[in-house]
Order: sequence, then C-alpha cells, then structure tokens
Amino acid sequence: QVQLVESGGGLVQPGGSLTLSCAASGSLFFGDMAWYRQAPGKPRELVARIRRGARTNYADSVKGRFTISRDNAKNTVYLQMNTLKPEDTAVYYCNADLFTSATLNFRVGTSWGQGIQVTVSS
Repeated sequence: QVQLVESGGGLVQPGGSLTLSCAASGSLFFGDMAWYRQAPGKPRELVARIRRGARTNYADSVKGRFTISRDNAKNTVYLQMNTLKPEDTAVYYCNADLFTSATLNFRVGTSWGQGIQVTVSS
C-alpha cells in the first residue's frame, strides 16, 4: 500500500508564510511529485510539480512566491509558500507518480494524499 501524508497547513495572515510537507511511503517508487489545490466551488488545479531530477514548474499564480523541493532519500516533497494571499486559501493535495523500481522504467499509476487545509485570512 502507498500512502502520502501531508502536514504543515493551517491559518496564516496575508503576507505570511507556510511550508507544506508530504511524506510518501510504500512498496513502490516515486517519480514526479506535485502539489495541487482545490478551493470551494472550484476545480482542482496544479500548483507546482517537481521531477525526480529536480526540474520544476509552477502555476502562473504562484510563480515567484512558492517553491517546491524534494528529498528523494526521504521520499518527501515540500512546498514553501511565501507572501500568501487570501486567494491561496484551499485544500492542498500531494501527488506522486508511482513506478515499479528505482529506475522508473514502468509507471503503474498515481497516488494522492488526503489533503490539508491552508487558510489565508486576516
């Protein structure tokens, strides 16, 4: 069984910072990892993605404010969120592509965390 567990969410004032962590565990191996978010009444959207080789991409709305990083030895991905805005309020979900071996030569699916609330409010 594969499990992704997010932590680090909470309530923060506009302009503040939070760091989210996602620890992945299980018998499979993890390729690309990403953070998504979903605000009430809106579809889930990609926030940031990081490849195993550390190449990254970001949604335009968070460029320059958020930084995604990973520790492959710990199977953990992070999202450093700075200069937070009320529109960043959402449930944030961790995502990981799953492979059968460390060589990442056969993708078998995608795993999701349960989500963690981030609320930006004064």
